[in-house]
Amino acid sequence: MLLSLSRCLKTYLCMLMVSQAFGQEPKATDVQIAEPSAKAPIKAMIVTGGCCHDYRFQSEAIMKAFKESNVNVEWTVIHQGGTGTEAEIDLYDDPKWADGFDVVIHNECFANTKNADYIRRITSAHHQGVNAVVVHCAMHTYRGVDIDDWRQFLGVTSRRHDHQSNYKIDVTQPDHAIMKDFPADHKSAKDELYIIEKVWPNTTVLATSTSEKDGSKHPVFWTNQFGKARVFGTTYGHSSDTFQDPVFLRAFVQGTKWAAGR
Repeated sequence: MLLSLSRCLKTYLCMLMVSQAFGQEPKATDVQIAEPSAKAPIKAMIVTGGCCHDYRFQSEAIMKAFKESNVNVEWTVIHQGGTGTEAEIDLYDDPKWADGFDVVIHNECFANTKNADYIRRITSAHHQGVNAVVVHCAMHTYRGVDIDDWRQFLGVTSRRHDHQSNYKIDVTQPDHAIMKDFPADHKSAKDELYIIEKVWPNTTVLATSTSEKDGSKHPVFWTNQFGKARVFGTTYGHSSDTFQDPVFLRAFVQGTKWAAGR
């Protein structure tokens, strides 16, 4: 045993001297373990602003939910565009606007912006691999434009919504990581039900709610593959109460982690 230890020590010292002679550090794979990449913070950008919602409160509620879930995130919040329905924000003037981010959360509401070149500056970054989360009025943003690039990125097409109510959420993919342990009888906080006209081919519907007007079912949580990007979406998010619902927030955190590849 002592002889074996002596030989091991001599071998290591020999490796050390050879490495130093060539100006290299000795390899020590048996004693140095790299930190798992999953422990690195998620680099996330929230893009928010526009019509109809309390975006400051919603952004703060999102960040609080991640903190309470012990998910390490480096946040950048871009709140631009005023409170109207039409804007072209400065962020997207930079072709590298999303470089370095693991995920971008789109929670903006600019229904009447129709500049196709401007919209494609956003979608092209995502198509090349910038992962995303799309929330509520992001589905009605750019709804008047003729091109489908934004709608294909979202994974669904919607242009209108039903009234506010407490809608039951029916999970269609209970084994998906995002919906795991989602309560079977859960109802939304008082919120709008978006009418989904089209589900795009790369979209997987995770949960639906039923219209109280005509009984039609509409996706309320889903995932989408857009080029190289993973996209998680939810049509809920109108009211402040939604952003205080722990069930919604848990699904939101899980969905963002999924989109970011965590």
